[in-house]
Amino acid sequence: MGCSSADAKLAAETLLSADLRGIDSHGVARLSGYIRLWEVGRIKADPRISIIHESPSTAVVDGDGGLGLVVAPFAMQLAIQKAESAGTGWVSVQNSNHFGIAAVHAMRALDKDMVGIAMTNASALVAPTFSTERMLGTNPICVAIPAGEEPAFVADMATTTAANGKLEILQRKGEDTPEGWIQDSEGRSVTDAHALKKGGALLPLGGDREHGSHKGYALGAIVDIFSAVFSGANYGPWVPPFPAYVALPLDPPGKGIGHFFGAMRIDAFRKAEDFKYNMDNWIRRFRSAKPVEGQSRVLIPGDPEREAAAFRQEHGIPIHPSVWSDLDEVGQKFGIKL
Repeated sequence: MGCSSADAKLAAETLLSADLRGIDSHGVARLSGYIRLWEVGRIKADPRISIIHESPSTAVVDGDGGLGLVVAPFAMQLAIQKAESAGTGWVSVQNSNHFGIAAVHAMRALDKDMVGIAMTNASALVAPTFSTERMLGTNPICVAIPAGEEPAFVADMATTTAANGKLEILQRKGEDTPEGWIQDSEGRSVTDAHALKKGGALLPLGGDREHGSHKGYALGAIVDIFSAVFSGANYGPWVPPFPAYVALPLDPPGKGIGHFFGAMRIDAFRKAEDFKYNMDNWIRRFRSAKPVEGQSRVLIPGDPEREAAAFRQEHGIPIHPSVWSDLDEVGQKFGIKL
C-alpha cells in the first residue's frame, strides 16, 4: 500500500497476534478490508501521527487517518512514557481507523511492570437498550495486569454480547447465532447471523434488560466517550463504518475513529514485587475455585487466548477457506504470489 517497512511490519505483527491468540475475526481476515479502505482514500499508508495536546500525564494524538494498527502502538507507547515519569499516562486518539484486538496494545505495558488499558469505539452496529437504532459500536475494553510467576491477567472483551467478528465467522460457516446476540429491525431478538444486513442490530452485553443489557450499554457508552469525546474523534452513530462500500455518516462531529489508552506504573501505588506476589496469590486462589459440574476448571481472563497462542505457535494458525481466498485476491492485486 505504500507503508514504510517499519509500519508494515508493525501492522502485520498486530494482525498476526490476533490470529495467534485465537481471535480469528481480527487477524489476517481483516486485511482485505483495510485494503479496500485504502483504495477509497479512507486510510493513509504514510500518516503524520502527531500530538496535538498534552499535559505531563495526558495527551491527545491525531492519527492523520493512518492504520489503527500503527496509530495505536504510537499512542500506547506515549502513555507508557508518560507513566514512566508521572506514574500514570492517559492518551486519547482521534482520526484513526480499526486497530485490531485491544489486547495487543494493552499488553505492551506488561514488561514495564505497568497495568495497560486499551479501548476503542467502532462503527454503529449496536442498539442501546430499548432502541431499534444502531447508536454504538462493539466498543471493546482490555485491561492487562502483570503477575509474578503466573501469566498476566488479560481481560479483553467487547461491550456487546458478542463481537461483530464472531458474527462474521458464523456467516462464513452458514450458522445461526445463539439467543441474545442480535435483534431485527423491529427490535425483536433473532438468531439470523445476517440480520445486520436487514436493518437489525447487535445487542449490548447482557442481551436484554432482564439480563443486564443496560450495563453493557453503559460500558459501551463509556468507551465511546473516553475514545472520542475526549479526543475529538467521531462518536455514536457518526463513527465511520468499516466496510468501504458503506457511505460515511453525514455531518460528522469529529475526525475518524477514536481510541483511549492508559498505563499505570505499579510502583506508583506499591512495590511491584509485592503487588505481583499478591496477583499470583489472587490468580491461584481463583484457579482453585471449585468448578461447576461438567467443567474441569475455573479460568482466569486471558487463559483461552494464552493457551491458543501456545498451541498455534507449535502447530500453526488455521485459515478459513474464505479468508484464504481473500488473501489470494489481495496477493494478485499487488502481484504477490502466496
